[in-house]
Amino acid sequence: MNIIDRYIFKKYMTTFLFTVGVFIVVIVIFDISEKLDDFLKNKASFTDVLFKYYALGSVPFFLNMLTPLMNFIAVIFFTSKMADQTEIVPILNGGMSFNRMLRPYMYGAFVIFLFTLISNLYILPFTNKLKVNFENVYVKPHKITTDTRATHMQIDSNTYVYIDNFDTRSSIGYGFVLEKFNDNELTEKLMADRITWDSVSNKWRIENYTNRLIVGLTEKMEKGDSRDTTLDMRPKDFEVYENIFTAMTTSELNSRIVKEETRGTGMMTDLLLEKYKRWIHPFSVFILTVMAVALSSKKVRGGIGLSLGIGIGLSFAFLVFNQFSTMFALKGGLSPIIAVLIPSLTFLILGLILLKKAPK
Repeated sequence: MNIIDRYIFKKYMTTFLFTVGVFIVVIVIFDISEKLDDFLKNKASFTDVLFKYYALGSVPFFLNMLTPLMNFIAVIFFTSKMADQTEIVPILNGGMSFNRMLRPYMYGAFVIFLFTLISNLYILPFTNKLKVNFENVYVKPHKITTDTRATHMQIDSNTYVYIDNFDTRSSIGYGFVLEKFNDNELTEKLMADRITWDSVSNKWRIENYTNRLIVGLTEKMEKGDSRDTTLDMRPKDFEVYENIFTAMTTSELNSRIVKEETRGTGMMTDLLLEKYKRWIHPFSVFILTVMAVALSSKKVRGGIGLSLGIGIGLSFAFLVFNQFSTMFALKGGLSPIIAVLIPSLTFLILGLILLKKAPK
């Protein structure tokens, strides 16, 4: 990098870190004011709130979620200031093309992209687990779905399971039915009043059961008080509390997706949305950086206020657009990959238009 590259890159990084610090302080203050009653009511200790929830949980979550937008505002802020102080005009008049001037911006965007991607894949699942576990105990314990009702699950190519309701805290299911098929013909149907997970033996105990064994035209009935059996399912497969998938590691998420393809419990859209977001959202840093430079590289009457206002407006528009596309995937049947790509592609097109019209 030459002198100008280093100058722009330094301004980029320092402004971004300053913006992150301001945003985090404001977000934490608002979050504390909103949840203080919950902390006091559920008797959360000060050290747990400060370190477990905020320092190791919520701050990394908010930082990761808002990094592309904080980057967008930071680039608009320092680039508008450079334009207002007539620093960009001599750079371009000195022989550097506009596209060449974008190079240090791309260096900075790549650093932030790499940090966000690594966080999404390796760091956030662990910090989100701390955040989710804390919230499910001290913030909104009443929202934990401990009683999962009417669950249908396919555990292999020939075996189907139905549980009327399952208590995730006690690991006990009620109204259990297991059906086995061979070439679309029912060969076994087991019905039990209760099924309990034994964490020591890693087996399920079936209680008050009746088992029908069907071979051709003959049928055999078995009844018993209890028996142990091995099934390819665990109590965590019935957990449906809020944000559970954000607390899964990438390998756990991929494993759950593979199982969901067979089981079909209705969670596939949530799983795929989480997976695609982890890989695709970091790329929005490049798109928003190009948009920010194109918007703020021209000196305007009134200083940096107009450019900064437009930047903040577009930032919130990106967040809202992203939420809308996610809801269309969850409720409207939109493909998860399309839902994740739509906001980035839309803003990419807008960024290219702005880049074409930017002063060269």
